[in-house]
Amino acid sequence: MTHTDRSSSPDAAGHEAAARKDFLREKVAQDVASGRFGRPIHTRFPPEPNGFLHIGHAKSICLNFGIAREFAGLCNLRLDDTNPTTEDVRYVDAIRHDVRWLGFVWDEEHFASDYFERLYDIAEGLVRAGKAYVDSQDEETIRAGRGTVTTPGTPGPFRDRTVDENLDLLRRMRAGEFPDGAHVLRARIDLAHPNMLMRDPLLLRIRHAAHYRRGTAWCVYPLYDFAHGLSDAFEGITHSLCTLEFKDNRELYDWLVREAGFDPPPEQTEFARLELDYTVLSKRKLLRLVTEGHVGGWDDPRMPTLAGLRRRGVTPEAIRAFADRIGVARSDARIELATFEHAVRDDLNMRVPRVLAVVRPLKLVLTNYPEGKVETLDAPLYPHDVPKTGSRPLPFSRELWIDREDFMEEPLKKFFRLAPGREVRLRYGYLVTCTGVLMNDAGEIVEVHATYDPATRGGDAPDGRRVQGTIHWVSAPQALDCELRLYDRLFSAPEPDALAEEGDFLAALNPNSLVTVRGAKVEPSVAVDPPGSRYQFERTGYFISDPVDSRAGALVFNRTVALRDSWAKVKDK
Repeated sequence: MTHTDRSSSPDAAGHEAAARKDFLREKVAQDVASGRFGRPIHTRFPPEPNGFLHIGHAKSICLNFGIAREFAGLCNLRLDDTNPTTEDVRYVDAIRHDVRWLGFVWDEEHFASDYFERLYDIAEGLVRAGKAYVDSQDEETIRAGRGTVTTPGTPGPFRDRTVDENLDLLRRMRAGEFPDGAHVLRARIDLAHPNMLMRDPLLLRIRHAAHYRRGTAWCVYPLYDFAHGLSDAFEGITHSLCTLEFKDNRELYDWLVREAGFDPPPEQTEFARLELDYTVLSKRKLLRLVTEGHVGGWDDPRMPTLAGLRRRGVTPEAIRAFADRIGVARSDARIELATFEHAVRDDLNMRVPRVLAVVRPLKLVLTNYPEGKVETLDAPLYPHDVPKTGSRPLPFSRELWIDREDFMEEPLKKFFRLAPGREVRLRYGYLVTCTGVLMNDAGEIVEVHATYDPATRGGDAPDGRRVQGTIHWVSAPQALDCELRLYDRLFSAPEPDALAEEGDFLAALNPNSLVTVRGAKVEPSVAVDPPGSRYQFERTGYFISDPVDSRAGALVFNRTVALRDSWAKVKDK
């Protein structure tokens, strides 16, 4: 059964955004109408290449690229690579791949590391203007000298160095003469400023480490606040869209851009970052999950990374729909994971074919069905409410596999599936009546015996009799063995980040986030489909054949999402 998903495309993503309204778009519309910048709207997505992008980044990607498209502007991809000890070209390549996969194409690609010389020149200009100085105190002393939110900072012994002294030290720092931590360059602003970030912030620090792009040619690296706003200015960015944790940084952003002489400067505006239940989105914590072996890597399907979501079977369209659904807010609010899962189900329901699969097989023998006979049923690929058509051949024989949960020897009340003396419908097949069971020496049921009604092919009885239960099956001789990886949320607590002590978030790991089922059975129509094919296993969930591990003769399927929110009852208790 070969099928093709509708691919993600930048044009399609652009059309999806056409009617969105939020405070950021209203602000941009006002700037466009007034001609404030005198040039097209220009945004940027500036990740640090120190890890893989996650679902939180996807919100920012959709926002920055979406606004640029909606207002006929430009959007840059800028790699904010100013920390040589944590960054790697592997992450750069992954970021590029994820942005493209999500359905976006950047207009310009830049690296903050390409601006080191320009930033250094601005640093010297600040020193010459008396707006920056070299401080030789250690980090702890500098921090203490800033004061508190209720007390002003105190000047250190090096704040009043002369311009010549500062220039000499700065140039020797640049030349690599001093060890790490010997000196830093600080802005000279106001040690009594009510915004702590404005109390002589650090601009450059010594870091003798090889940079993945610049090698060992550079040893004074800009801090984020120094590089970020000026990088925006260098690139002609009009709207710098940041999450709320950078709100206090805006004043320093504006000060640096203004002191560097950019007019009009880029405008920083903050929006609420994504806070998703049962998830951590801190790169540091995600890295810990990877390095300590709690997950199988950055692309583990339990991870909230785009690589993990992709391997789990989530489509870029579903992620864009989710970003659109949650919108853009001015204040932080947690989003229920169920909201994301609904977006995934809504997307997959309309695009993927249906397949019969049995998770925990139990043999069903139709004792009155001719031995050796195999007939072919015609089963639809899509239900009637999906605007797709097609069918697949479904073999039917005397011996079938059904799921163990669909049979009960002593049925409980409201159990409407197969039981002794009960008639049920086989999906797309016949009505069958259970006549008995076969047990092994340990008293375990190894076969269920039943008779079938040959007049009920397709599942309906000519005499109009009705049955309450319909169960799924696969023909035993033709069924394919497969491994099912039943993924669930990685954490059992809705706010793992809120746990008090550092590292405690690991205590909230869900021990059942992955259940591996070997020996499951799936219908043979999937045999020739390539890895990465998606399906709905009827009554079980949405699955993707694992793009890494699945192959002919050794099929592996990852559960993308269950058909219903299995945690809803847990949450409501």
